Amino acid sequence: MIQSNAVEAATELEQEAISTPAILARGLRKRYGDTIAVRDLDLSIARGECFGLLGPNGAGKTTTIEILEGLTDPDAGEVRILGMSWDTDARRIRSRLGIQLQETRLTGKQRVEEVVALFRAFYPSGPTVDELIDLVQLEEKRRTYVRELSGGQKQRLSVACALAGSPDVLFLDEPTTGLDPQSRRSLWDVCESFRAGGGTILLTTHFMDEAERLADRIAIMDHGDILVQGTPAELIDRLGGDHTIEVECTVPLQVGDLAELPSVRRVVASEGRHYLTVDESHRTVPALLSLIDRLGGELTWLGTHRATLDDVFLTLTGRQLRDD
Repeated sequence: MIQSNAVEAATELEQEAISTPAILARGLRKRYGDTIAVRDLDLSIARGECFGLLGPNGAGKTTTIEILEGLTDPDAGEVRILGMSWDTDARRIRSRLGIQLQETRLTGKQRVEEVVALFRAFYPSGPTVDELIDLVQLEEKRRTYVRELSGGQKQRLSVACALAGSPDVLFLDEPTTGLDPQSRRSLWDVCESFRAGGGTILLTTHFMDEAERLADRIAIMDHGDILVQGTPAELIDRLGGDHTIEVECTVPLQVGDLAELPSVRRVVASEGRHYLTVDESHRTVPALLSLIDRLGGELTWLGTHRATLDDVFLTLTGRQLRDD
């Protein structure tokens, strides 16, 4: 009976661990002087999930991530990583995290294989040095000094270092900045393999195609708070239209006039261009051209595409992500 109870208790603990979010934040708040960087933020990321955090510069993304990583203390709120608290379990948490910073400063006087070996030595278990180097496609550069690497190669090296201890949770801050298209896709494969193995990823990126490809769910953040979150498909559906029309012309266009055109659901103006979310672009475009003609203007740009995360971001923040 004692043995049976012990087995049952162990099973319950395992199930509880699985159901516990990998990352949980409640009521996070951080102020710098008069600026509120994070405003009563709540966030829950499940184990095995890739979660994308997007927002314009100054939205509070960096502060939020630094709090979650244990690098910055919040003024208020609670953070739990794998069910543990930074206040009481900091050492245990660190051993289970992998962190890739947007700008990782590594000594230029070490070779690639020496840097990877150094980070691998920090952990009791994990991939071999050769496996890590091969994973990020730096085999040809393994004897190269860090100072001689390109920006993209340094990014890949920092990802290898983040994976050195076989982490349960991986923080990736702009991981593909400076990478060529082939290297970007290769790193996407690394992320997908890590997630398939049960790992959790918190990703920030300035590439919407990357967010749509990798993230199970996405949160768009601005002014220290999360404006909206959900799957990419759910966020796109919130626009209420299937297509987006981009228009620019030689005369000023009024948002009110554009909103009255057939099939238009939403209008956003940004840097001289208007973005119309519509149900049926074939109904809207002729009416739009007639409006411009009546105003005595000439069309300088017209484009249409199916609604994307870029359109969601623009609608919520009034800016395009790559503008940052």
